[in-house]
Amino acid sequence: MTAALKASSTSAQKTLGIVGSRGHVGQELLALIRAHVGFDVRLAVSQRDGITPEQAASHCLDAYVLALPNGAAAPYVAAINVARKDSVIVDLSADYRFDDNWVYGQPERQREEIAGATRIANPGCYATAAELALGPLADMLRWTPPSIFGVSGYSGAGTTPSARNDPEVLRDNLLPYSLTTHVHEREISRQLGCPVFLLPHVAPFFRGIMVTASMFFEAPQRKSVLEDRYRAAYANEPLVVLQKEAPLVRDIAGKHHVTIGGLEVSSDGRHAAIVATIDNLLAGAATQAVRNLNLALGYPENCGVPLPHHAAPL
Repeated sequence: MTAALKASSTSAQKTLGIVGSRGHVGQELLALIRAHVGFDVRLAVSQRDGITPEQAASHCLDAYVLALPNGAAAPYVAAINVARKDSVIVDLSADYRFDDNWVYGQPERQREEIAGATRIANPGCYATAAELALGPLADMLRWTPPSIFGVSGYSGAGTTPSARNDPEVLRDNLLPYSLTTHVHEREISRQLGCPVFLLPHVAPFFRGIMVTASMFFEAPQRKSVLEDRYRAAYANEPLVVLQKEAPLVRDIAGKHHVTIGGLEVSSDGRHAAIVATIDNLLAGAATQAVRNLNLALGYPENCGVPLPHHAAPL
């Protein structure tokens, strides 16, 4: 945190509202934002509070974060557009991730576009992990689609009761779902510029995601060359940790970064696999939203975000 930001007065703070503050992500987001010296939280409500989009927008705040289920953001966006069109909106749902009028909010890959933007679509949690795991090799993946095996904690299914967040259903179990229709599959494909296959599963742990990406190359590749690509891509990214060993999902719980590691290459150099872990509630949602707010509102990108202690590097 810069000295200038520490010295900020209350009058210099940016006013902020959160719609959807009672969900798993909303609670994490509210804690981060309340601890952020540059933000003054004026509104923190849930849909269950009965507040209308017009009532939320009437606060005319500098920024709003919409932590709502898919399909619920549009009335709030419309109301904010009427009340104060220059307000920054960060939407955590999938509603605007495919809208070219909105900036896709992944700082590692689109930092310049996010800075100063007013409409930001926060990436999905699986998508964040997979795009960072595959991004350094994106130009090599157009020959054949990579396959991504994903496992998420049940917090990713939200608070509405379902089989995917029922501890009894999940006990001693692994539950596959949306194997050909997951919205993050389309999101990852759009962002990487090539088709991918995503195979999502829910596990009996509460938080965290592991994705294992398997890819085939048209021409043989050396492991050292692929490692160099990852080092070059993330050399200046404090919230991407590279390591030799495959990361464990239990080690990422409660953390604000993505860990990528376990790169393996077949003896013929045509097949490679890599693993990434992320906390779906934090780096996959709330932490990324705070970074997007920082960029949009002129604060240092990682202000208010605890940085990791790096492991043995790749």
